[in-house]
Amino acid sequence: MKVTHLLGMGAIALSAVACTTNPITGRSSLQLANNSEILTMSSQEYRTTLSKGKVITGTADAKRVVNVGNRIKNAAERYYQSIGRSADLASYSWEFNLLQSNELNAWCMPGGKVAVYTGILPVTKDDNGLAVVMGHEVSHALAGHGNERISQAMVAQYGGAILGGTISNSQWASVFQKVYPIGSQVALLKYGRGQESEADEMGLYLMSMAGYDPRAAIPFWNRMEAASTGARQPEFLSTHPNPETRISDINKDLPKALEYYKAAGGKL
Repeated sequence: MKVTHLLGMGAIALSAVACTTNPITGRSSLQLANNSEILTMSSQEYRTTLSKGKVITGTADAKRVVNVGNRIKNAAERYYQSIGRSADLASYSWEFNLLQSNELNAWCMPGGKVAVYTGILPVTKDDNGLAVVMGHEVSHALAGHGNERISQAMVAQYGGAILGGTISNSQWASVFQKVYPIGSQVALLKYGRGQESEADEMGLYLMSMAGYDPRAAIPFWNRMEAASTGARQPEFLSTHPNPETRISDINKDLPKALEYYKAAGGKL
């Protein structure tokens, strides 16, 4: 696919228009790339991944993935509507699929294309645990972490040339495809630790807004760490903060998450 106009209008002053603020966490990030291009390529990659794998449908587990995903999606849409930012999600085309794989993994493409691997279900155990995973992965998409990674790569590789508008379409395409390798496993996209921490926090709030108990997050992450002991670390954990830091951060975020959970009808 030819990638065109990744910077939209051409030369863009980084300090003037590239800063995006996450409405849930308040974190600001550099997002230069054109989201419509990202969504188009993400949708193509999702279709390719599904065609190469085995999609599980009609089972209790497959229905759980869809049900939990839809509740988190609905919670996100309600929240964004409440703060007047429904337009942020207008181009999303949500999908939730369960894929047959022994990997302890799950991911969400920009635009709401979610895949959960069967290998992680014994670790999630129940709907609350599954909501931890899916809330975390949906948060990567909502926070624009893919755009941020692309933007970081652009600046690192081309620096001031971005401001001069001298970067060709082929150069932008090269950067894009290094961050989102077309035709490869989507899970190979590497998020930074700051992004993973933000997805932990944001996901905790989203699952709580959806009526899932955020107190399930700590037991889930402990099970994930235990499941990876003595084996190659799962992709799902490869760039996360260390376990102690993650648990400490979750404990700090739990009071706010529990407020969302109570507002959604949860019992404390």
